[in-house]
Amino acid sequence: MRFTSVVSAIVSASAASAALLSEYNTQSLFNPNELRLIETATGAQQWITEADKLQMKRAGKRFMDITELASSDEAVPAVTINVTYPAEVQYFDQASPMLANISIDNMKVNLENFTSFYTRYYKSPTGADSSQWLFDTVKAVAAVNPSIKVFPFHHAWPQTSLIARIPGLKAGTAEDRTVVVGAHQDSINLIFPSFFGAPGADDDGSGTVTILETFRTLVSNGFTPNNTVEFHWYSAEEGGLLGSQAIFAEYAKRKIQVAAMLQQDMTGYVKKTLDNGLPESLGVITDFVHPGLTEFIKKVVSSYSKIPYVETECGYACSDHASAAKVGYPSAFVIESSFKDSNPFIHSTRDTIDRLSFEHMAEHAKLTLGFVYELGNADLTE
Repeated sequence: MRFTSVVSAIVSASAASAALLSEYNTQSLFNPNELRLIETATGAQQWITEADKLQMKRAGKRFMDITELASSDEAVPAVTINVTYPAEVQYFDQASPMLANISIDNMKVNLENFTSFYTRYYKSPTGADSSQWLFDTVKAVAAVNPSIKVFPFHHAWPQTSLIARIPGLKAGTAEDRTVVVGAHQDSINLIFPSFFGAPGADDDGSGTVTILETFRTLVSNGFTPNNTVEFHWYSAEEGGLLGSQAIFAEYAKRKIQVAAMLQQDMTGYVKKTLDNGLPESLGVITDFVHPGLTEFIKKVVSSYSKIPYVETECGYACSDHASAAKVGYPSAFVIESSFKDSNPFIHSTRDTIDRLSFEHMAEHAKLTLGFVYELGNADLTE
C-alpha cells in the first residue's frame, strides 16, 4: 500500500538476508523488463514494465494488473447482482456465544508460523511453501466436517490461492447465494522482491490469520448456513490483485451468485492511531465499495465489536475487494484504522509481529464472524 524508507529498510534487511539467503532460492524471479498491462482507473490502461510497476507501488500508486485477463480468448462477462441487505442485524443472539471462542493464542501461533517464511512473494519458492502451509492448516480445521471443501486455485506463478467452501442449506437451488470473506496471503519487499525478506506480519499476515480464526471458530461450532459461505486467501495481491482477479473472473464466467464479499487486509496495527490521540477503531472503507453492503457492515461492527468504526478511503484497486467489484459483485473492505493511520512499516523487513495488537485482530475476527453469520443466513435473493 505504501513504501517506507528505502535506506532504513536496506539496513534492517541486511542482517536478515545474510542469515537466511542460504535457505532461500535466489533464482531470477523478478524480470524488470517484462511488459504488463495495468489499469489505474476504470478504463485507464497502459503497458509498463515490471520495474515500473514496482516503482508505482513505492510511490503509493494503486493499480490492477490485467495482463492475463486482457490476453484471454474468453471475455469476462459483467455480472448483475440485485440484493437488498437486512435493515438490521438479525442473528446476534445465536452467533454471540461463538465470539468467546475466538482465540488470540491461535492467531499468534498461526502468524508466527506464517511469518517464518523468508518472503511470501508470489513468484518465490517460499511463497509457494507458505501457500502449502496455509492449505494444510485450513484443511486440518475443515476435517471435522466432510461437507466443507478446501482446494487450491492454481495460477501461472508458484503460489496458489486457496478457497474453503461451507455449503449452505440452499446449495444447488436457485435461491442459493455465496458470501465471501477474503484476505491476501502474499507479501513483498519493495526494494527487491526476489532478494530481500518480507515477513508481511500485518500486510497481510494479520488478515490471513484473522479470517482463518473466524473460519476455525465457525467450523468448530458446527456452523451450517443457509447460503454458501467461502473463505478466500488470495495469491499475488501485491502484484496487482492478480489472484483475486483470476478467481472472480472465473466465478463470473460460471455465473456464481456472489451476493457479498468482505476483504480483510491489515487488521493488527493500532500504534499510530493511539499515538495521534485517537480512539482505537476499525476502518470502514467508503470509496470504490458497494454502499448498501458497507452500510450493513457498519451495523455489524456496532453489534459484534467492542470498538467503533471510522469511515476512511483508500483509492482505486487498493485491495482484493476491487477484483470482485470489477466484475459486478458487491464488495466491501475493512482495515485496521483510518487509512492515514495504518501501518507505515509494510512492504519491508520491518513489518513484524511485535508491532501488532492481537486484541485488535480479535475485533476484526468478531466483525468477520458477524458478517458471515448474518449474511450466511439472510435472504439475499432480492
